[in-house]
Amino acid sequence: MSSAITVRRINPGDKAWLKDEARRAGLSMEEFVRRLISEKRESSRARLKPSETFKRYFGPENGVESISRGSYGYRPVEFRDEE
Repeated sequence: MSSAITVRRINPGDKAWLKDEARRAGLSMEEFVRRLISEKRESSRARLKPSETFKRYFGPENGVESISRGSYGYRPVEFRDEE
């Protein structure tokens, strides 16, 4: 599967950086961009959900016990019919 994209109006400084980085890596600019996109895609997949991040820093292994669902002391409000 082959597809092409064209990116217009790239900042000249960004283009120069891209060219230098590709040259240092011994790659064409096109291959360098493909690898950048692939790396970004992989890192975004590896990103934790907010709940997972919370557990990592505030979980039981760090001395914080979370309240289990349903134990908040909630009592439903009851309305009386006033006649």
